Amino acid sequence: MPRLTEVLAELDALWPPERAEQWDAVGTVCGDPDAEVDRVLFAVDPVQEVADEAIALGAQLLVTHHPLYLRGTTTVAASHFKGRVVHTLIKHDVALHVAHTNADTADPGVSDALAGALDLRVVGPLVPENGLGRICELDPPETLREFAARAARRLPATAQGIRVAGDLDAPVRRVAVSGGSGDSLFDAVRAAGVDAFLTADLRHHPASEATQHTPLGLVDAAHWATEWPWCQLAAAQLDEISDRRGWNLRVHVSKTVTDPWAAHHTSPVAHHTSPGAPN
Repeated sequence: MPRLTEVLAELDALWPPERAEQWDAVGTVCGDPDAEVDRVLFAVDPVQEVADEAIALGAQLLVTHHPLYLRGTTTVAASHFKGRVVHTLIKHDVALHVAHTNADTADPGVSDALAGALDLRVVGPLVPENGLGRICELDPPETLREFAARAARRLPATAQGIRVAGDLDAPVRRVAVSGGSGDSLFDAVRAAGVDAFLTADLRHHPASEATQHTPLGLVDAAHWATEWPWCQLAAAQLDEISDRRGWNLRVHVSKTVTDPWAAHHTSPVAHHTSPGAPN
């Protein structure tokens, strides 16, 4: 049975911490380096429900994509929900390790997993300088409407579902994808000459400007849904390492939906008129 420090060394080789953005907070949050590990759980968010899931599973290591303390802290008091997570994990001898933007830029990484979930063929990075995002191709091409429906079928279900902007009947052959918040990548998306961009957390002004600049189709999914496929990829990568090293780790992917939205009520079909105009 490997020690925690041995498992973490392999994870750092998959997602080198030096590849993380300077503002990011990756690496080990808590855990005894000498503790033995035989069960690992992967999840997107280090929230209380996931910590409880790790404990119920009997895991000694929880690996999440999102950091627990992204902006630092001066306390881990259990009076705050983040402190409660730390106390819960330590009390039950569960280590917490984070791979965030270092997993975004890895090859394969978060966007590769997203492309794989949609059965897209990856042809290269969206931002070659840092490895963010992927450019993909569809064969045969689909309409934007069909491509959005594909995303809705293949990504985990959330209250938001899939939002679409653009000509729904326009053909889609080349697609840019980026797991997580992607509206900072519009310059790279336009330069790539793709027909559609699949990402999450698209804000009004960047999305509006993007559709005004070009006939680009936008497919906006829930943040959690675009990153959950990475958990499956990461678990498979650790499984392969475990087999090679003879560790016999039991590796699991959390099924807990940590998308924060609980419901979605669809408005009547929108018309491009003023809100008070008669139908």
